Amino acid sequence: MRVLIIEDELSLSESISSCLKQENYTCDTAMDYHRALEKIDWFDYDCILLDITLPGGNGLDILKQLKEDNKMEGVLIISAKNSLEDRIEGLHLGADDYLPKPFHLSELVARVKAIIRRRRFGGSNIIQVDELLIDTLARTVKVNNRLLELTRKEYQLLLYFVNNKERVISKNAIAGHLWGDDMEEAANYDFIYTHVKNLRRKLMESGTSDYIQSVYGMGYKFTTG
Repeated sequence: MRVLIIEDELSLSESISSCLKQENYTCDTAMDYHRALEKIDWFDYDCILLDITLPGGNGLDILKQLKEDNKMEGVLIISAKNSLEDRIEGLHLGADDYLPKPFHLSELVARVKAIIRRRRFGGSNIIQVDELLIDTLARTVKVNNRLLELTRKEYQLLLYFVNNKERVISKNAIAGHLWGDDMEEAANYDFIYTHVKNLRRKLMESGTSDYIQSVYGMGYKFTTG
């Protein structure tokens, strides 16, 4: 799962990012209004953490832009502005939740998880694909009720494939989703092939169908048909 943290307070942004990474989220950050607009224009996210007061603009205008662009990201407003009017306007503009500062990081993580469950998985933490069972709360994968051992990146990759099943996903999209801002210094995406190959092998050895297909010149597709 990929999260965008739009927060101009560096120490808080770093704390949130560190906490979410421990929960296996990939995190991007934006410290000002214009950088945030660039990020949401370039990438798709599972959840956006949005401060209202930003250098260069207002976070509520970012919500308006998301709505105009028909973007489907979940949004959690995190802001020291705790007036009723701000909360109501933010929710009317499409935000999923509002968490006033200061807050406990454990509560923020719980709210992010709840937003993603509602947005991506119909409110459930259990995803069933034929003989494949994914528990997003326990972060476990089972095939025919037998636990499948995956690395952290393999688990994230599988969840990304399942969430985008029947769609062709480029290597660039996979790299961005799993590594976020850390990908900016990468020279190529050769390592994506290794991760996909290992995940595919483990799935098939455990008894699943050959879900992951290579689409020549384009990327990969997770298909159950």
